[in-house]
Amino acid sequence: MTAARRSPVPSGSRGGLRRSEALWMCGSLAVWLAVTALCVGFRPEHVFLAILIAALFFVSGTTRRLVVALIPFAIFGISYDWMNIVPNYRVNPVDIAGLYSTEKSLFGITVGEAVTLTPNEFFALHHAPWMDALAGFFYLCWVPVPILFGLWLYFDGQRGEYLHFAMVFLLVNLIGFAGYYIHPAAPPWYVASHGFSFIEGTPGEVAGLGRFDAMTGLGIFDALYARNANVFAALPSLHSAYMLVAFIYSLRARTPLWMRVAWAVICLGIWFTAVYSSHHYIIDVMAGIGVTLLGYAVFEYGLMRLRPFARFVGRYTSYIS
Repeated sequence: MTAARRSPVPSGSRGGLRRSEALWMCGSLAVWLAVTALCVGFRPEHVFLAILIAALFFVSGTTRRLVVALIPFAIFGISYDWMNIVPNYRVNPVDIAGLYSTEKSLFGITVGEAVTLTPNEFFALHHAPWMDALAGFFYLCWVPVPILFGLWLYFDGQRGEYLHFAMVFLLVNLIGFAGYYIHPAAPPWYVASHGFSFIEGTPGEVAGLGRFDAMTGLGIFDALYARNANVFAALPSLHSAYMLVAFIYSLRARTPLWMRVAWAVICLGIWFTAVYSSHHYIIDVMAGIGVTLLGYAVFEYGLMRLRPFARFVGRYTSYIS
């Protein structure tokens, strides 16, 4: 009895569900669904996810720990979806011509007689099927691979490293989302399709990734970009951030060499594809790298040195362990 009372691990993590935990989960799901239905629009996948989360949370202690461990990724997904509530272009003016001109002045490629192109424009004229295939493969990795890496850390028993990775992943996203509202920016494909005029409600485009869809006949990117929460969210490039977070934590965790090499290659491939496919400028990619390093430094060397926050992370780690 004494040992159980002194245990730092919450009772719910051992299989016994406490009423407070059940109320928190039901309340959180209700708030999420209500806000989404009222402000964003209800979709069938919202109901499916709510049922799946609830089922996993209540069925056993093992699945409940997994659900709680995945909360940072859930907050990321909800935050992205909720950006539809107030589009960033209604908060601040969109940078279209300024970003384009800066990219051209810094990284412009001169062709012919004093004709300067942005790298995106250059690749739009000079591309190849094998590069399109690689570009599509790399860009399909940008979210699935980091999430799978996190699950690998979790099921490998590296719960502490997993939680640090998941929380930094979330923090990097929140910093990037804040950047979208502070400085809305149009992607390169927008300039190619619409020029420098702002057009509210412009739908997403696959841009150079359309060549991969045409090559495979799968229409993957067309489906993905049709649901883009905001096309004026190019700076920073979070595509460029996610695999870098995964690579950094692959160096911190107990991971095989092949995984570290693969993550590095995919990371570099995504950086190249972001520019090659006209979804981001080089400036966007550099900003994405900067946001990653900032998020990592703030979490590991700032927040983790605050005792209350460190205790919270410790209790969180104990719960999911």
